[in-house]
Order: sequence, then structure tokens, then C-alpha cells
Amino acid sequence: MKTSRDRELDDPYLDELKNEFRQYSYELKKLKQKFLKTNSVSDQSKIIKKMDIISTKMENNQKQSTKVTKSRLKDMKKTRKGRG
Repeated sequence: MKTSRDRELDDPYLDELKNEFRQYSYELKKLKQKFLKTNSVSDQSKIIKKMDIISTKMENNQKQSTKVTKSRLKDMKKTRKGRG
């Protein structure tokens, strides 16, 4: 269920960032399953590297999402002040 803030920030770019984050989470989940199933140290090492890359992408995604959200909120405040 969307809150009033979610509706106010209905933004295609933010939606895209959320979807990317969900995809990264799904990929991490799959890699974790592979990691737990394999006994090969070299395979585990490769999986850990992939997981690290994905987690870095997730961090960057969250930083970008935060920047965009702050920017959108700032724009909304300016718009409201202009009306009132």
C-alpha cells in the first residue's frame, strides 16, 4: 500500500532504482544459494567476488535513490512555497 509520500514521489526514475535494487537482491539470494551448495573453494571465491560487486552496486543505488529523493522533496517544497 502506498503512503501519501509515495504517491507524491511517484517518479519513474525512483521506480527504476527500486526495481534495480530488487533485482540485485534477487541476484544475491541466488548467489548465496550457489555458494552454500558448492564445495569448490575457487567457485566460492568467484561467487564472493560477484556478491561483492552486486553489494557495491546496491550501495550506489541507495545513494542515488537518496539524492534523488532529497532533490524531489526540495523541488516539492519550492513548488508549494510558490503557490502559497
